[in-house]
Amino acid sequence: MALDTNIFVEKLIKEGYTHICVVPCSFAKNLINSVINSDKLEYIPSASEAVACSIAAGLKMAGKKPIVIVQSSGLTNMGSCITSLLKPYGVTFPIITSWRTYKDGDSEIQHQHLATKLPALINAYGYDYTILDNKNIENTISQINLCNNSETIAILQKDTFSKVELDNEHKLDMTSYLPRSEFLERLNKNFKDTDTLFIGTTGHTAREIYSFMPNTNNFYMVGNMGGALSLGLGASLAGKKVIVCGGDAEFVMHMGGLTTAGRYKNINLTYILFDNEQNKSTGGQNSYQNHIDYNSIAKGAGLDILKDFEEFLNSPKKGLNFLHIKCGVDNETPRPPVEKVKVNRLK
Repeated sequence: MALDTNIFVEKLIKEGYTHICVVPCSFAKNLINSVINSDKLEYIPSASEAVACSIAAGLKMAGKKPIVIVQSSGLTNMGSCITSLLKPYGVTFPIITSWRTYKDGDSEIQHQHLATKLPALINAYGYDYTILDNKNIENTISQINLCNNSETIAILQKDTFSKVELDNEHKLDMTSYLPRSEFLERLNKNFKDTDTLFIGTTGHTAREIYSFMPNTNNFYMVGNMGGALSLGLGASLAGKKVIVCGGDAEFVMHMGGLTTAGRYKNINLTYILFDNEQNKSTGGQNSYQNHIDYNSIAKGAGLDILKDFEEFLNSPKKGLNFLHIKCGVDNETPRPPVEKVKVNRLK
């Protein structure tokens, strides 16, 4: 049994909630989709969970009623904001975090620790928690109101909300662009059996590298969203030839990695941003980043801008490089098996 998502959102509106600050999670995709479809709640897609939390704090302090929606691994990104802003200033609002599960042999190893330790993390922040009722919608609303007025975090379990598709006006059509697989297959052919290290960021990027680049030296980063470039920087500073494959939502999560990397020129590191304009692995929600000039940001941080993919393949450059590629989406591919993911040595 699941709660009727649209009715739940209607009740949030009646309770006076105004803004939903979000870093998407697949467990919450139906709730997020319903919020996006609504014209009575303002949807605020956020670069990171800490950003979402800070925006919500500003909204609450200015008299609005925000709600934050994140996934359990992202709750760790909010730690400083919770403990050094919300608690000392006495600011409360509902924080809904998914509780991602894990079982032995699962390749989503990023969820293994918090699969059992999420309540302990919440308590370490000085908060209580409540697991959202997935049967009685009135009780669920009462829980949200409790979180609005106390230091309590709401935990969302899988399948709590009924299925909601995005309205057509909010769906993306990327069919005019080549799917990412075509670029990955070219990379596989060009760098087959070389010592170049490919780092695939969390989500569908890493999964598709596993499917379409079987002959390259790959590291599949299943968690730590926003950290792929920094991981690649560390490897390149250790002497590796590195190509980081990232995504548009991943690019903005921890942009301090760009400014840090920009200090270093005598390395061999290329950051390829595959931009499909969406959070593909959490339901295909628009990342709402068309206002961003990725090349200008990367250039301003000190990276050299590559003109196009063909030039990169034909004349690979040493140094610190950035390549922005607009791409379409592929059908869902399988996750790499755990033995391919759980490695802690870069070849």
